[in-house]
Amino acid sequence: MSAKKRNRRSQIVELVHEQGAVSVGSLAEIFDVSMQTIRRDADIICDSETFRRRHGRIELAEQYLNTPFDQRAGTNISEKRDIGTAAAALIKNGSTIFISIGSTPLSVARALRDHKELTVITNNLSAAMALSEEQSNRIILPGGEVRLPDRDILGDGVLKLFGQYRADFGIFGVAGVTEGGSLLEFHAAEVQARERIRENAEVSLLVLDRTKFGRMAPAVGENIADMDYVILDRRPEPSFGPLLDGLGDRLILAERE
Repeated sequence: MSAKKRNRRSQIVELVHEQGAVSVGSLAEIFDVSMQTIRRDADIICDSETFRRRHGRIELAEQYLNTPFDQRAGTNISEKRDIGTAAAALIKNGSTIFISIGSTPLSVARALRDHKELTVITNNLSAAMALSEEQSNRIILPGGEVRLPDRDILGDGVLKLFGQYRADFGIFGVAGVTEGGSLLEFHAAEVQARERIRENAEVSLLVLDRTKFGRMAPAVGENIADMDYVILDRRPEPSFGPLLDGLGDRLILAERE
């Protein structure tokens, strides 16, 4: 296989990861090749469980697609509330914080409503609105297109913004965790944003509920062992015990007695 063909297919895979689905016609225009060429690429790319061809598009297989944001926000509500409370207890008034996209980081933002004089850098519009009720807070958002219905922003502007600041705390969730501890997302851009947050935060807080352990998603990022604190509602199934035991006192369980 030529380097040009390999590079094109790699870029197609990245686009589908980021957008969920891309039409054959759009790909032909992007790469300035014939639709037949893209169809041949699709035959190779879709020869795995991760991708499929449907209605003239290359798209992620159903098991790798995320559920809608409002549906995620409406599940495990009490568990996420407890996680948010536990995370907020670590954060003092006047702190500078990064907050990533996702329903569990939003729960942390809601738990921070009584905090004052926070500087909040976020691409999570729902989190920004939750913290805008306290007028002593300073809220900084990236430019770019709002991704609906999630009400968040991804892209180069987000990476640039998170790279321009240093924060006391970086708060982020995750789509899934493997038994080896790898952190998974549905889009490569989400991995990049989380990594930038972690690089520029004094303390990283990974917030997640137990349902994320063993959940599959296509984009691979860091390892759970790289986090300063991992805050979850309660322990998942026993197979993840050794992974969590290795965190020691960096693991915080928010489960109520």
